[in-house]
Amino acid sequence: MTRLDARALRDLVLDAGSWRSWDTPVPPRQVDDDYARELARATERTGQDEAVVTGEGLLRGRRVAVVAGEFGFLAGSIGVATAERLMTAVERATAEGLPLLAAPVSGGTRMQEGTVAFLQMIGITQAIARHKEAGLPYLVYLRDPTFGGVLASWGSLGHVTIAEPGAAIGFLGPRVFSALYDEPFPEGVQTSENLAEHGVIDGVVPHAEVAEVADRALRVLAARETWHRGAAVEGTVDGDGTDADDPEDGRTAWQVVTASRRTDRPGVRQLLRTAATDVVALSGTGAGEKDPGLLLALARFGGAPCVVLGQDRRGQSLTAPLGPAALREARRGMRLAAELRLPLLTLIDTPGAALSAAAEEGGLAGEIARCLQDLVVLSAPTLTVLLGQGTGGGALALVPADRVLATANGWLGPLPPEGASAIVHRTVDRADELAASQGVRATDLWRAGIVDRVVPERPDAADEPEEFCRRLGRVLAEELAGLLGRDDVERMRSRTRRYRHLGR
Repeated sequence: MTRLDARALRDLVLDAGSWRSWDTPVPPRQVDDDYARELARATERTGQDEAVVTGEGLLRGRRVAVVAGEFGFLAGSIGVATAERLMTAVERATAEGLPLLAAPVSGGTRMQEGTVAFLQMIGITQAIARHKEAGLPYLVYLRDPTFGGVLASWGSLGHVTIAEPGAAIGFLGPRVFSALYDEPFPEGVQTSENLAEHGVIDGVVPHAEVAEVADRALRVLAARETWHRGAAVEGTVDGDGTDADDPEDGRTAWQVVTASRRTDRPGVRQLLRTAATDVVALSGTGAGEKDPGLLLALARFGGAPCVVLGQDRRGQSLTAPLGPAALREARRGMRLAAELRLPLLTLIDTPGAALSAAAEEGGLAGEIARCLQDLVVLSAPTLTVLLGQGTGGGALALVPADRVLATANGWLGPLPPEGASAIVHRTVDRADELAASQGVRATDLWRAGIVDRVVPERPDAADEPEEFCRRLGRVLAEELAGLLGRDDVERMRSRTRRYRHLGR
């Protein structure tokens, strides 16, 4: 892919004619003659006086702040003046309440300035942390190449992080590695595609699509306070189910369990395709783990924004069950919701978490506990839906919420009924009896006060997938709007009471 300089990328992404620079001339520097000549050559070659450009513009009509690296200026390296420009821009974006778009490209620290330049990464990170602490979006587009302290600071802190196709991205540059260890760095590791595959970044996006991805993300991330202005929110219709509707329809617990296991039952992906807008799929933990059993995304239902954590029935099987990495990915979504003050929507649909040596050594039980801990104290509004199977700890990890919904064939139990039967009766043949006695059905959960509302299926979501997804989408829009309208203090108190007194 052709390498674009900062100005060309800026002009491609921002609305035409909207750019306003925030840069001020770099003051005279007291440096040695060799470094001074390097700076002069870099300025002449690029038309820039430093390795970053900063400013603001419009992205599809939305005012945004931009910081972008310029590789042509001393390989985009970060020195004291570079960091000062960068930090000043981030602080201004925070003060003015603007989303921040970053496009790093760099070889890392400017070696001519030594340790003092190296330590600038602390101040840059501090400025970005304050920006995120203010609840403002931070989007990162990594370019070719991005290495060293830049990747280890402002390049790796995005709420959403994407990269150029084929970009070289890593911590230790291959030239340095080869010089230190007298062997080449393994091929194919430090590439944007490999990092996306391993859940380090969220995706690989060509230059021409960056504006669209950023716009979709910001329609969710920046919508906490303004989503309702001018939004045509579709309300529920008769038959969508309410808190007061008794969901009893005569289905036995075993019939519900059987229906939830149908391979043609719609899952989280079909729900998002049918009923959501502005969907931006995220990928992995950001720390090198990715589990196909969990889908993490940004989305809107009826205009209301949310972070989605969906257990993906398509990504789970007996040979690839939900593992601890999925729960670490879920916790990333919880942090994202907290930082941006967005509702968190969890969609439960799992035959159960992994039972294996790898899961034990990966800390599965601890991750379930940490998910529960994060959820019960999460400052953001929370909404849970029992979309299908709700088996064991894998389901429990995503249950606690301000509001809990279930589909008519959704259920929740400590084990699959066959496993419960094996414990109680030493045979799996009485699974239907155990399912009934344990009260796993949505109907039983509603009567016990565990579920607030049951969304009808007529008679089975697998028989009416499109209409079912639209029905559930309408309900989610209404529920999210209600959560966004509640007083935060009252909402948190209510959540605490709910789980303190459950079943009493």
